Amino acid sequence: MFGWLDELIFTKNKHMKQKKCHESMVGQLCIITGATSGVGYEAAKKIAEAGAHVVMVCRNEDKAKIIRKELKSKYNVFIDIIIADFGDLDSVRLLAKELLLRYPKIDVLVNNVGMYSTQNIHLRNGYEMVFCVNHLAPFLLTYLLIGRLIESSPSRIIDVNSEGHRFNGLNVEDINWEKRHYTGLKGDGAAKTAQLLTVLDYHDLLKDTGVTINALHPGAVKTNRGSNNGWLYRTWTHHVTYKMLKNPIISGEAIYYLAASKDMKGESGNFYNLTHEEKPAKHALDRKLGKKIWSMSMEMVGLSN
Repeated sequence: MFGWLDELIFTKNKHMKQKKCHESMVGQLCIITGATSGVGYEAAKKIAEAGAHVVMVCRNEDKAKIIRKELKSKYNVFIDIIIADFGDLDSVRLLAKELLLRYPKIDVLVNNVGMYSTQNIHLRNGYEMVFCVNHLAPFLLTYLLIGRLIESSPSRIIDVNSEGHRFNGLNVEDINWEKRHYTGLKGDGAAKTAQLLTVLDYHDLLKDTGVTINALHPGAVKTNRGSNNGWLYRTWTHHVTYKMLKNPIISGEAIYYLAASKDMKGESGNFYNLTHEEKPAKHALDRKLGKKIWSMSMEMVGLSN
Protein backbone atom coordinates (compact mmCIF):
# COMPACT_ATOMS: atom_id res chain seq x y z
CA MET A 1 0.00 0.00 0.00
CA PHE A 2 1.11 3.55 -0.73
CA GLY A 3 -0.74 6.19 1.23
CA TRP A 4 -0.58 9.87 2.00
CA LEU A 5 1.66 9.18 5.01
CA ASP A 6 4.31 7.87 2.62
CA GLU A 7 4.09 11.13 0.69
CA LEU A 8 4.68 13.17 3.84
CA ILE A 9 7.56 11.13 5.28
CA PHE A 10 10.08 13.63 3.92
CA THR A 11 8.84 16.21 6.43
CA LYS A 12 10.00 13.87 9.20
CA ASN A 13 13.23 12.80 7.54
CA LYS A 14 14.54 16.32 7.09
CA HIS A 15 14.76 16.70 10.87
CA MET A 16 16.49 13.37 11.54
CA LYS A 17 20.10 13.13 12.65
CA GLN A 18 22.21 12.33 9.63
CA LYS A 19 24.48 9.30 9.32
CA LYS A 20 28.20 9.94 9.31
CA CYS A 21 31.08 8.39 7.42
CA HIS A 22 34.84 8.48 8.00
CA GLU A 23 36.00 6.16 5.22
CA SER A 24 39.13 6.92 3.22
CA MET A 25 38.74 7.38 -0.54
CA VAL A 26 42.48 7.39 -1.25
CA GLY A 27 43.18 5.88 -4.65
CA GLN A 28 39.64 6.47 -5.92
CA LEU A 29 38.61 8.79 -8.73
CA CYS A 30 35.36 10.73 -8.42
CA ILE A 31 33.67 12.76 -11.16
CA ILE A 32 31.40 15.55 -9.93
CA THR A 33 29.33 17.63 -12.33
CA GLY A 34 28.40 21.17 -11.36
CA ALA A 35 31.25 21.27 -8.86
CA THR A 36 31.97 25.00 -8.62
CA SER A 37 29.18 26.08 -6.26
CA GLY A 38 26.60 24.92 -3.73
CA VAL A 39 26.04 21.19 -3.39
CA GLY A 40 28.66 20.17 -5.93
CA TYR A 41 31.34 22.37 -4.38
CA GLU A 42 30.67 21.00 -0.89
CA ALA A 43 30.74 17.43 -2.23
CA ALA A 44 34.05 18.10 -3.99
CA LYS A 45 35.55 19.45 -0.75
CA LYS A 46 34.39 16.51 1.35
CA ILE A 47 35.46 13.88 -1.15
CA ALA A 48 38.83 15.56 -1.68
CA GLU A 49 39.27 15.67 2.10
CA ALA A 50 38.74 11.89 2.09
CA GLY A 51 41.71 11.59 -0.27
CA ALA A 52 40.00 10.91 -3.60
CA HIS A 53 41.12 12.33 -6.91
CA VAL A 54 38.36 14.68 -8.07
CA VAL A 55 37.35 15.61 -11.60
CA MET A 56 35.31 18.80 -11.63
CA VAL A 57 32.93 19.11 -14.56
CA CYS A 58 31.69 22.67 -14.97
CA ARG A 59 31.07 25.58 -17.35
CA ASN A 60 33.07 28.35 -15.65
CA GLU A 61 36.75 27.54 -16.10
CA ASP A 62 38.03 30.59 -14.23
CA LYS A 63 35.96 29.75 -11.16
CA ALA A 64 36.96 26.09 -11.41
CA LYS A 65 40.67 26.98 -11.42
CA ILE A 66 40.27 28.95 -8.19
CA ILE A 67 38.52 26.01 -6.54
CA ARG A 68 41.11 23.55 -7.86
CA LYS A 69 43.88 25.65 -6.31
CA GLU A 70 41.97 25.74 -3.00
CA LEU A 71 41.35 21.99 -2.87
CA LYS A 72 44.88 21.03 -3.90
CA SER A 73 46.30 23.38 -1.28
CA LYS A 74 44.06 22.05 1.52
CA TYR A 75 44.03 18.33 0.76
CA ASN A 76 47.03 17.68 -1.52
CA VAL A 77 45.02 15.56 -3.97
CA PHE A 78 44.74 15.46 -7.75
CA ILE A 79 42.04 17.84 -9.02
CA ASP A 80 41.19 18.00 -12.70
CA ILE A 81 38.82 20.25 -14.65
CA ILE A 82 36.77 19.47 -17.74
CA ILE A 83 34.51 22.09 -19.27
CA ALA A 84 31.08 21.01 -20.52
CA ASP A 85 27.65 22.52 -21.16
CA PHE A 86 24.77 20.26 -20.11
CA GLY A 87 22.39 22.27 -22.24
CA ASP A 88 24.21 20.87 -25.27
CA LEU A 89 24.11 17.09 -25.67
CA ASP A 90 27.01 17.19 -28.14
CA SER A 91 29.06 18.79 -25.37
CA VAL A 92 28.09 15.91 -23.06
CA ARG A 93 29.23 13.39 -25.67
CA LEU A 94 32.58 15.16 -25.93
CA LEU A 95 32.79 15.19 -22.13
CA ALA A 96 32.26 11.43 -21.96
CA LYS A 97 34.86 10.87 -24.67
CA GLU A 98 37.40 13.01 -22.78
CA LEU A 99 36.71 11.23 -19.50
CA LEU A 100 37.20 7.84 -21.11
CA LEU A 101 40.46 8.98 -22.69
CA ARG A 102 41.88 10.41 -19.48
CA TYR A 103 40.74 7.94 -16.85
CA PRO A 104 41.12 4.15 -17.10
CA LYS A 105 39.27 3.83 -13.77
CA ILE A 106 36.18 5.67 -12.49
CA ASP A 107 35.06 4.83 -8.96
CA VAL A 108 32.28 7.37 -8.37
CA LEU A 109 30.11 9.45 -10.68
CA VAL A 110 28.12 12.24 -9.02
CA ASN A 111 25.49 13.67 -11.38
CA ASN A 112 24.94 16.94 -9.56
CA VAL A 113 24.55 19.57 -12.26
CA GLY A 114 21.09 21.10 -12.31
CA MET A 115 19.09 24.26 -12.87
CA TYR A 116 15.71 25.79 -12.11
CA SER A 117 13.82 28.03 -14.50
CA THR A 118 10.62 29.99 -14.02
CA GLN A 119 10.26 30.29 -17.80
CA ASN A 120 9.73 27.74 -20.52
CA ILE A 121 12.95 27.94 -22.53
CA HIS A 122 13.66 25.71 -25.51
CA LEU A 123 17.14 24.86 -26.68
CA ARG A 124 18.33 24.73 -30.31
CA ASN A 125 17.42 21.05 -30.45
CA GLY A 126 13.86 21.90 -29.41
CA TYR A 127 14.10 20.32 -25.96
CA GLU A 128 12.84 22.14 -22.87
CA MET A 129 15.97 23.36 -21.09
CA VAL A 130 15.35 22.10 -17.53
CA PHE A 131 14.44 18.63 -18.78
CA CYS A 132 17.62 18.53 -20.87
CA VAL A 133 20.01 19.84 -18.20
CA ASN A 134 18.51 18.02 -15.21
CA HIS A 135 17.64 14.71 -16.85
CA LEU A 136 18.74 14.07 -20.42
CA ALA A 137 22.34 15.25 -20.05
CA PRO A 138 23.17 13.22 -16.91
CA PHE A 139 21.22 10.28 -18.35
CA LEU A 140 23.42 10.39 -21.46
CA LEU A 141 26.66 10.85 -19.52
CA THR A 142 25.84 7.90 -17.27
CA TYR A 143 25.05 5.66 -20.22
CA LEU A 144 28.27 6.56 -22.06
CA LEU A 145 30.37 5.83 -18.94
CA ILE A 146 28.68 2.54 -18.01
CA GLY A 147 31.37 0.37 -19.58
CA ARG A 148 34.16 2.10 -17.68
CA LEU A 149 32.20 2.03 -14.42
CA ILE A 150 31.66 -1.71 -14.80
CA GLU A 151 35.37 -2.22 -15.54
CA SER A 152 36.12 -0.22 -12.37
CA SER A 153 33.62 -2.02 -10.13
CA PRO A 154 32.80 -1.88 -7.35
CA SER A 155 31.77 1.65 -8.36
CA ARG A 156 28.93 3.99 -7.49
CA ILE A 157 26.65 6.42 -9.32
CA ILE A 158 24.88 9.13 -7.35
CA ASP A 159 22.16 11.27 -8.92
CA VAL A 160 21.41 14.48 -7.05
CA ASN A 161 17.64 14.62 -7.32
CA SER A 162 15.22 16.47 -5.03
CA GLU A 163 11.92 16.38 -3.18
CA GLY A 164 10.80 18.59 -6.06
CA HIS A 165 9.98 15.39 -7.92
CA ARG A 166 6.79 15.33 -5.85
CA PHE A 167 5.44 18.23 -7.94
CA ASN A 168 5.57 15.84 -10.93
CA GLY A 169 4.72 17.66 -14.19
CA LEU A 170 5.86 14.71 -16.30
CA ASN A 171 3.71 14.10 -19.38
CA VAL A 172 5.02 11.81 -22.11
CA GLU A 173 2.60 13.39 -24.57
CA ASP A 174 4.04 16.87 -23.97
CA ILE A 175 7.58 16.34 -22.71
CA ASN A 176 8.74 19.73 -24.02
CA TRP A 177 5.84 21.77 -22.63
CA GLU A 178 4.52 22.88 -26.01
CA LYS A 179 0.85 22.35 -25.14
CA ARG A 180 0.70 23.13 -21.41
CA HIS A 181 1.29 26.13 -19.20
CA TYR A 182 4.81 25.89 -17.78
CA THR A 183 5.70 26.56 -14.17
CA GLY A 184 9.10 26.25 -12.54
CA LEU A 185 7.92 23.74 -9.96
CA LYS A 186 6.24 21.53 -12.53
CA GLY A 187 9.13 21.74 -14.99
CA ASP A 188 11.64 20.81 -12.33
CA GLY A 189 9.31 18.10 -11.04
CA ALA A 190 9.05 16.57 -14.51
CA ALA A 191 12.82 16.35 -14.91
CA LYS A 192 13.40 14.98 -11.42
CA THR A 193 10.61 12.40 -11.85
CA ALA A 194 12.11 11.25 -15.15
CA GLN A 195 15.50 10.90 -13.49
CA LEU A 196 14.12 8.84 -10.62
CA LEU A 197 12.27 6.55 -13.02
CA THR A 198 15.42 5.90 -15.04
CA VAL A 199 17.45 5.29 -11.86
CA LEU A 200 15.28 2.21 -11.40
CA ASP A 201 15.99 1.06 -14.95
CA TYR A 202 19.70 1.73 -14.57
CA HIS A 203 19.56 -0.33 -11.38
CA ASP A 204 18.09 -3.24 -13.34
CA LEU A 205 20.62 -2.80 -16.15
CA LEU A 206 23.55 -2.80 -13.71
CA LYS A 207 22.42 -5.76 -11.64
CA ASP A 208 25.30 -8.12 -10.78
CA THR A 209 27.91 -5.78 -12.33
CA GLY A 210 29.21 -4.33 -9.07
CA VAL A 211 27.96 -0.87 -10.04
CA THR A 212 25.30 0.72 -7.84
CA ILE A 213 23.11 3.73 -8.57
CA ASN A 214 21.15 5.79 -6.08
CA ALA A 215 19.48 9.20 -5.97
CA LEU A 216 19.29 11.69 -3.14
CA HIS A 217 17.58 14.86 -2.07
CA PRO A 218 20.48 17.11 -0.94
CA GLY A 219 18.44 18.87 1.71
CA ALA A 220 16.80 22.29 1.73
CA VAL A 221 20.03 24.25 1.33
CA LYS A 222 21.30 27.57 0.00
CA THR A 223 22.64 27.31 -3.55
CA ASN A 224 22.91 29.41 -6.71
CA ARG A 225 20.32 27.21 -8.39
CA GLY A 226 17.81 29.50 -10.05
CA SER A 227 20.17 32.48 -10.28
CA ASN A 228 19.45 32.55 -14.02
CA ASN A 229 15.90 33.75 -13.31
CA GLY A 230 14.57 37.30 -13.11
CA TRP A 231 15.17 39.92 -10.41
CA LEU A 232 11.89 39.18 -8.63
CA TYR A 233 12.74 35.49 -8.19
CA ARG A 234 16.31 36.31 -7.12
CA THR A 235 15.15 38.96 -4.65
CA TRP A 236 12.59 36.63 -3.07
CA THR A 237 15.13 33.81 -2.88
CA HIS A 238 17.87 35.84 -1.23
CA HIS A 239 15.73 37.87 1.17
CA VAL A 240 13.01 35.37 2.07
CA THR A 241 13.71 31.77 1.04
CA TYR A 242 17.37 31.78 2.11
CA LYS A 243 16.34 32.51 5.70
CA MET A 244 14.69 29.07 5.84
CA LEU A 245 17.50 27.14 4.16
CA LYS A 246 20.54 25.36 5.58
CA ASN A 247 24.21 25.43 4.71
CA PRO A 248 25.01 23.10 1.77
CA ILE A 249 27.78 21.53 3.86
CA ILE A 250 25.16 18.94 4.89
CA SER A 251 24.69 18.06 1.22
CA GLY A 252 28.39 17.46 0.70
CA GLU A 253 28.52 15.22 3.76
CA ALA A 254 25.51 13.23 2.52
CA ILE A 255 27.00 12.72 -0.93
CA TYR A 256 30.28 11.64 0.64
CA TYR A 257 28.35 9.14 2.79
CA LEU A 258 26.63 7.63 -0.26
CA ALA A 259 29.93 7.58 -2.15
CA ALA A 260 32.15 6.08 0.55
CA SER A 261 30.27 4.45 3.41
CA LYS A 262 30.66 0.70 3.86
CA ASP A 263 27.00 0.65 4.84
CA MET A 264 26.16 1.64 1.26
CA LYS A 265 27.94 -1.36 -0.25
CA GLY A 266 25.54 -3.12 -2.61
CA GLU A 267 22.72 -0.64 -1.95
CA SER A 268 21.18 0.37 -5.25
CA GLY A 269 18.01 1.69 -6.85
CA ASN A 270 17.12 3.76 -3.79
CA PHE A 271 16.16 7.36 -3.03
CA TYR A 272 17.66 9.09 -0.01
CA ASN A 273 16.69 12.21 1.86
CA LEU A 274 20.29 13.15 2.63
CA THR A 275 21.46 9.90 4.30
CA HIS A 276 18.07 8.35 5.11
CA GLU A 277 16.37 6.06 2.63
CA GLU A 278 12.94 7.32 1.67
CA LYS A 279 10.10 6.24 -0.58
CA PRO A 280 9.68 8.58 -3.56
CA ALA A 281 6.27 9.79 -4.70
CA LYS A 282 4.05 7.12 -6.23
CA HIS A 283 4.37 8.48 -9.76
CA ALA A 284 8.17 8.15 -9.56
CA LEU A 285 7.82 4.41 -8.91
CA ASP A 286 5.55 3.65 -11.89
CA ARG A 287 7.61 1.08 -13.78
CA LYS A 288 5.33 1.12 -16.81
CA LEU A 289 5.80 4.87 -17.11
CA GLY A 290 9.49 4.35 -16.41
CA LYS A 291 9.88 2.08 -19.45
CA LYS A 292 8.31 4.79 -21.62
CA ILE A 293 10.62 7.44 -20.20
CA TRP A 294 13.66 5.20 -20.69
CA SER A 295 12.82 4.62 -24.35
CA MET A 296 11.99 8.29 -24.88
CA SER A 297 15.20 9.40 -23.16
CA MET A 298 17.30 7.02 -25.26
CA GLU A 299 15.73 8.38 -28.42
CA MET A 300 16.07 12.02 -27.36
CA VAL A 301 19.80 11.66 -26.62
CA GLY A 302 20.43 9.75 -29.85
CA LEU A 303 21.00 6.27 -28.46
CA SER A 304 19.41 3.08 -29.75
CA ASN A 305 17.24 1.01 -27.39
